[in-house]
Amino acid sequence: MTDQEQLLAVEEEQPWLRLDKRMLLVHPVNEGIKILPVLLISFFVGSQSGNHFWSLGLLAVVVVFAILRWFTTSYRIGPVHVQLRSGVLQKKVLSIPRTRIRSVDVEANVLHRMLGLSILRIGTGQQAGKGEAFELNALDTSLVPTLRGDLLQRVSGPTQATDGTPSAAVDSGVEIAHWQLSWVRFAPFSITGIVTIAAAVGVLFQYGLGQALAESSLVSNSIDSAEQLGIAVFVAVALMALLVVSSVFACVRYLLNYANLTVTDQGRTMHVSHGLLRTRQSTLDRKRLRGTSLSEPLLLRAVGGARLDAIMTGVSAEKKESSLLLPQAPRAEALRMMTTVLGDAGLHGGSDLPLLRHGPAARRRRYTRAAVPVLVLGAGLGIAEYLGAPVPILAWIAIAVLFVAAVGLAHDRFRGLGHAVLPGWLVTQHGSLDRTRHSLEAAGIIGWTVRQTFFQRRAGVATIVAATPAGVGHYEVIDIPIENAWAMIDAVTPGAGDVWLQRH
Repeated sequence: MTDQEQLLAVEEEQPWLRLDKRMLLVHPVNEGIKILPVLLISFFVGSQSGNHFWSLGLLAVVVVFAILRWFTTSYRIGPVHVQLRSGVLQKKVLSIPRTRIRSVDVEANVLHRMLGLSILRIGTGQQAGKGEAFELNALDTSLVPTLRGDLLQRVSGPTQATDGTPSAAVDSGVEIAHWQLSWVRFAPFSITGIVTIAAAVGVLFQYGLGQALAESSLVSNSIDSAEQLGIAVFVAVALMALLVVSSVFACVRYLLNYANLTVTDQGRTMHVSHGLLRTRQSTLDRKRLRGTSLSEPLLLRAVGGARLDAIMTGVSAEKKESSLLLPQAPRAEALRMMTTVLGDAGLHGGSDLPLLRHGPAARRRRYTRAAVPVLVLGAGLGIAEYLGAPVPILAWIAIAVLFVAAVGLAHDRFRGLGHAVLPGWLVTQHGSLDRTRHSLEAAGIIGWTVRQTFFQRRAGVATIVAATPAGVGHYEVIDIPIENAWAMIDAVTPGAGDVWLQRH
């Protein structure tokens, strides 16, 4: 019998474990909160029909179903697989080879923290479908650090202490970043506040409350105010009010998500913990670290802020919280953190690194793509006015403002466009409204693509795509002169561009 077969035999003899009994309090409350709007509607429907038991009956069904989940859910951590057995009406068994484990995240909301429970999620680096996520909700918090360390140790191997002896899990480490209250000032310079307001308005309209609000005295009073103050003044006041409210929402959301953030370097791994009411803990394996992404949206960049994320193999960039290193913070702090995480590569990827510009053709494309649509719109207004159609002066003012904004945007896009090739690293940057600088390890690149659109061919430029199993899966060097494309590829991955260079 082989070692693998012996391990499987031992695994089959292991007992199935149940989640903590305190889960019987967690799930009914969580499920009740999820269907709270439905319960309210049922209550109103029951009141109108004279039957007040509609909502109580629905709530009873939800509570019973949530309790049955505890009796039908069990898990097993074996030497070869981690397995989760669940399902009230339809039984399911999710089995994951331990060699496929890429991340272990821990989360706890307010109720979990009050009861001393945590949620442990195991990631495999693949997009999980509905019902395929490996989630243990809920475990005793005191058991989680040991279990998480054991799961990650099987993937990356034991951590070596300073004296050379292995250590299964290192709870202590060097703190390399700590959240500051002053960072909240960067929260309003994002769209999170407006998105939160839009989501709230959507919920109101979805459940019919929007129509009641539209027919309320508040809306009629607002219309009267608009007639008295004038449309322009009313719009300006409304925009200021929206700005204030969205800023407040953004600050509150920022505090709830990122307060108390700490990043601890434990040698083999980095441990990221954050959250005010709902806490989240992520462990980043340095062996799977392939670089960093420094995000600087226009508004955040204007106030000297940035966000830093890790580029990890097996962790999708769509899961922002799983690869977070720093939320919106001072740019200097983000660069310092990048230097700390990447070492010498971080120094190369910092603000002192001069990027190689992409030449006049790339500059011309930036201005052409930004200004031509505005000029076409202006020409259309000119033709309409020539044919006798009335064109208000405000339309021409708007065209002039748009043209100035387009030229400014083109200038900023070209100023932020560039790349750098360093020993073992590729640094690429592009964008204006959402500028991002990626520092990508050359060893993590598994393929190259040189892409040209029709207009790029006419301009003599190309886009180079570096394929990697980490992060978003591909990173681009945009509008580089075509004669420099394969030479750049060969500089990052020696030998990759030899065939093209020999032919040309």
